[in-house]
Amino acid sequence: MDKTFQIIFLEEAFAFLSKLDRKHYEKILYNIRKAQAEHDADLFKKLNDEIWEFRTLYQGLQYRLLAFWDKTNAHNTLVVSTHGFIKKRSKVPDNEILKAKQLRTKYFEDKEKLKMKKK
Repeated sequence: MDKTFQIIFLEEAFAFLSKLDRKHYEKILYNIRKAQAEHDADLFKKLNDEIWEFRTLYQGLQYRLLAFWDKTNAHNTLVVSTHGFIKKRSKVPDNEILKAKQLRTKYFEDKEKLKMKKK
């Protein structure tokens, strides 16, 4: 399967995944790989202008990894996963979206600082 984008996990997303049972972790990664290969709103859905969610339902639990696009490199489309949580209601909590936006802002600020240092 060809990937339509690359994905990286920020520290909080990686920490969330590393705490999960292996089968749950593997199911989430399977769904992410599937979302990379095909457009499926059941697996990767836009929440607002900036934030998207990877969605996995496994053994009655709704796992979510929030993410955003980094299209600053014309040759490599990148999706950055900010953090994860287990969803308990039908709507993604506003505080989780706010957290993803804050991590997105910090990511681009840090990226710009690195760019400036290289000059």
